[in-house]
Amino acid sequence: MKKLLVFALLLVSATAFAGTIKLGALFSVTGPAGYLGLPEKQTVEMLVDQVNAAGGINGNKIELVFYDTQGDENRTLSYFKRLATKDKVVAVLGPTRTGSTLVIKDLAERFKLPLISCATSQQIVTPVNKYVFKTAQSDTLVVEKLFEHLVKNGKKKIAIITEQSGYGTTGRDALLEVAPKYGVNIAIEEKFRDTDKDMTSQLAKIKAADVDAVICWGVGPAPAIIARNAKALGMGNIYMTQGAASAKFIELAGDAADGIKLTAGRIIVADQLPEGDRYKKVLMDYKKNFESRFNAPVSAFGGHAYDAFHIFKIAYERSKGDLNKLPAEIEKVKGFIGIAGEFNMSPSDHTGLTKDAFVIVEIKNGKFVLAE
Repeated sequence: MKKLLVFALLLVSATAFAGTIKLGALFSVTGPAGYLGLPEKQTVEMLVDQVNAAGGINGNKIELVFYDTQGDENRTLSYFKRLATKDKVVAVLGPTRTGSTLVIKDLAERFKLPLISCATSQQIVTPVNKYVFKTAQSDTLVVEKLFEHLVKNGKKKIAIITEQSGYGTTGRDALLEVAPKYGVNIAIEEKFRDTDKDMTSQLAKIKAADVDAVICWGVGPAPAIIARNAKALGMGNIYMTQGAASAKFIELAGDAADGIKLTAGRIIVADQLPEGDRYKKVLMDYKKNFESRFNAPVSAFGGHAYDAFHIFKIAYERSKGDLNKLPAEIEKVKGFIGIAGEFNMSPSDHTGLTKDAFVIVEIKNGKFVLAE
């Protein structure tokens, strides 16, 4: 009788284990990139709850295993190893930042653990690593969209001011590399750290160069400081990237944000899209669900996590739980309409987006307005 009871308990335990999908997540919820990582974590939690309430994936419930990297590369390394070896997750969503992703790129291959990053740099997926993907639009696509807009508006003499971080460094490289293709002259370049409290000296040099426009490449509080410093110097024609595409940037920059243009995903202007736009329903549904649950404005950063989760879900369903097939199934995801755009993955493209994933928006009276 005892043997029968033990066997029954083991059977129940094994069944419970088999019926759970352990999914890892690494986001920077605190630290300088906290306002990027928090909506990512919230989004994934919301989606896991929704999927589990509907019966899970292939009948199996998802167990989310999350760690806050604080934007720190050493923490990211440690937590990724823990997810791979102790927690035994089937895939990892995140991290939030480029630098954090690059330090674990090789580990993903070593542990044969699919990683779907929410960071930007093209270096994350170049060269292609069988186990590494990302959902944020690449920095090269940002540059192409920006330069296309600037040249069309007669602005070719450009200044750049970039953050000394993984995101800023790869952004700077892309700006310098792509400029000749569009006939853009990078007349002057300056740098800043994400912890700097004043960039007036760098901006004064840029102002003296008499350029047509200034591109600021950074995330966190620093771009908001740059906006305020630029306003104090009487500078205009300031452009930023999706790193500033959040309500938090406007809050930190105050009225200095007005007039700034930036590349952004459609999510921050979803309600301004015309009826019939093929992205609008997905964007508005996500916006409604997120804002009603968390009482906070939706952001493109949460959207990156939305896309990462859904790409994982599509691939896991198709792999029928066979983890050896999971990376190949991610590569086969095509025609997925997500928050960033339409994803068409392939063995040679582990992002699957084009520059059409961006729109140009302008900040007017403290609001994002579709500009192009």
